[in-house]
Amino acid sequence: MILKANNVPITILLVEDDDVDVMNVKRAFKKNEIENPLILAGNGLEALEKLRNPDLLPKPKIILLDINMPKMNGIEFLKELRADDQLKSISVFIMTTSNDDADKFDAYNLNVAGYILKPLSFNDFVSSVKNLTAYWSLIEFN
Repeated sequence: MILKANNVPITILLVEDDDVDVMNVKRAFKKNEIENPLILAGNGLEALEKLRNPDLLPKPKIILLDINMPKMNGIEFLKELRADDQLKSISVFIMTTSNDDADKFDAYNLNVAGYILKPLSFNDFVSSVKNLTAYWSLIEFN
């Protein structure tokens, strides 16, 4: 399955510093037959560089974002993203191990589309990605 907007495949940006979690996302996408282009960034600074690169086309319409990362964490990244008129409309889904109420509060105040706790088992993670895909298929992207 390829999610599309205006008949163009939607690019997804994964902002994650943990190689095992990156691998799990890729494996969960494969299991759920998600074939959308996936761009990787290891922290918020790297993600902003990629998003602001004029050569990156099409721009991602979905960001999967971890919170606990070096250099620029997820909440700091979200503040920068939402302050940027060119990037602020991108849908962001937090995927993190942080169950901290302050992180959830901050994320929702920065207009995240969802806050997903990373499950401990791979099968639970695959199921979470399947649910996310069902949600994405209902959204109208511009």
